[in-house]
Amino acid sequence: MKRNHEIIIEPLITEKSTILKEESRVYCFKVAKDATKVDVKTAVEHIFKVQVSDVRIANYKGKFKRLGRNIGKRADWKKAWVKLSPASKTIEYFEGT
Repeated sequence: MKRNHEIIIEPLITEKSTILKEESRVYCFKVAKDATKVDVKTAVEHIFKVQVSDVRIANYKGKFKRLGRNIGKRADWKKAWVKLSPASKTIEYFEGT
């Protein structure tokens, strides 16, 4: 089993994720490729000290990119949407600044 900080790689901060965070208490995270919904739920609950009510996960395939005649591929990754329960507090990403 992985440690909690290895499962949650980074928060995804985009326009859409900010709107979801403000309106429906849904937070987006980039997670490890082999993480399950249960792993993500326990990791978020332990790291941020909140209660999670729902987790949704999607796999994203890396895009093929070329530079001249060289072809490369970006890495595959996994995205998780975490919905907090109404009784829990909000998550602050930038607490130290």
